[in-house]
Amino acid sequence: MWRLSQDMLAVFSADGVVLSANPAWTRTLGWRVDEIEGRHHSELKHPDDLVKGDAGLARLGEGRTVSGLQDRYRHKDGGYRWLSWTAAPQGGLIYAAARDITAERERQAELAAAQEQLRQAQKMEAVGQLTGGVAHDFNNLLTIIRSSVDFLHRPNLPEERRRRYIDAISETVTRAAKLTSQLLAFARRQALRPEVFDVAERIRSVSDMLRTIVGTRIPIVTEITCQPCFVEADVGQFETALVNMAVNARDAMEGEGRLIVRLSDVSEIPAIRAHTRRPGRFVAVSLTDTGSGIPPDKLSQIFEPFFTTKEVGKGTGLGLSQVFGFAKQSGGDVEVKSELGRGTTFTLFLPQADRKAAAEGAEPGADRPEPAESGQGRRVLVVEDNVEVGQFATQVLQDLGYETVWAANADEALKVLEAERARFDVVFSDVVMPGMSGMDLGHEVQRRYPGLPIVLTTGYSHVLVEEGLHGFELLQKPYAAEEVSRVLRRVTQSEGHKGGQ
Repeated sequence: MWRLSQDMLAVFSADGVVLSANPAWTRTLGWRVDEIEGRHHSELKHPDDLVKGDAGLARLGEGRTVSGLQDRYRHKDGGYRWLSWTAAPQGGLIYAAARDITAERERQAELAAAQEQLRQAQKMEAVGQLTGGVAHDFNNLLTIIRSSVDFLHRPNLPEERRRRYIDAISETVTRAAKLTSQLLAFARRQALRPEVFDVAERIRSVSDMLRTIVGTRIPIVTEITCQPCFVEADVGQFETALVNMAVNARDAMEGEGRLIVRLSDVSEIPAIRAHTRRPGRFVAVSLTDTGSGIPPDKLSQIFEPFFTTKEVGKGTGLGLSQVFGFAKQSGGDVEVKSELGRGTTFTLFLPQADRKAAAEGAEPGADRPEPAESGQGRRVLVVEDNVEVGQFATQVLQDLGYETVWAANADEALKVLEAERARFDVVFSDVVMPGMSGMDLGHEVQRRYPGLPIVLTTGYSHVLVEEGLHGFELLQKPYAAEEVSRVLRRVTQSEGHKGGQ
């Protein structure tokens, strides 16, 4: 057996010196047996595997068997071969057997490379589908805007038609903003405004809206077993997720059926999409319809952006993507169960929050909208690196009655605050800028000028997604003049406002 074995057999001393080796060492590594015997194992081992080998030797020194240890030994031609070891201590010696697994490792590497290429190809296909969907929807929106602007340029346009085209532009911008919001939600790149709220109370408050959405031929049955049931999440995104799931159910039932909304507390999120179960305290919001169901081969695609089983023109394929992204970014998940011809159940899982946090976070009258008023001579420091946006923002603020000073970056803004020594009522800054970001500028302004409000504005920022708002006000682009006025009025009239004196 010693002579004929295809595996490398050897006897080592306790400190790792080869005392005896069989002929398989020569067949595998090219060294003659007399060139192997008497050498320490580290002389043949790959330098990167020395620590691994010493750890195995230490275990053997403790009297334990080593199995499946993989490392590389040098071939006489200068290359290396992968070996898989089994070794056991006996009578102060180490008896070991090694199998050459170089070919297996190479096949594994080739398989991994092929799988990575497949993943990249699938990723590029998904990017292509996403790009095509975005281009299609945005080109539709831009067509409305372009045509409306062309008509507005015509002389002697009747007032009624002029107002109609202006309204069309305004509505189209709102739809475009919603489209980007849904994409960011799916990508989990939206800047959320989490707050603690009672899910049961929120479901009851939007139930009338859901009934309007699904229509009179679809009765909604609400089953709430968790009351109160607190979570910490973005209220607006939560309500949007409910609406998107309700719309999906309505379309699946073709306007007639039954929709059941259930709310309960659960002790885990079950295994979903190859993820293991997650124990903990969660709130589960389920919407069950009596519609046509989803084919099994489509279940894995329903959360992909722009994927839809509806007819052309009857859905963007972004509603369920928003639900998926919101759930994931909020620390939860979403599950779907469906049976053809018998309906579908979507379950949104969100982590539970303490009731105490809800009481501390509540502010009387926080939900009451502020009326939009003029700036009344207040001074605003606008910080925006994009020339067109900076000019437009200052013009909007001036039209609202504010006095404005425009700085092209954060460093320039700090110099303006230092040089003028005049009181600014608020700093209105973009987030994404070269050099110091708007977030960093906000922290620096807070340090130098306590009490001076900062309003951040952005279309998208990974910093806000990853780190949160740090207490700053956020105005999402694209913003309306009324939104700007309302936010600035609120922060400049807040208690304790001192300005940048």
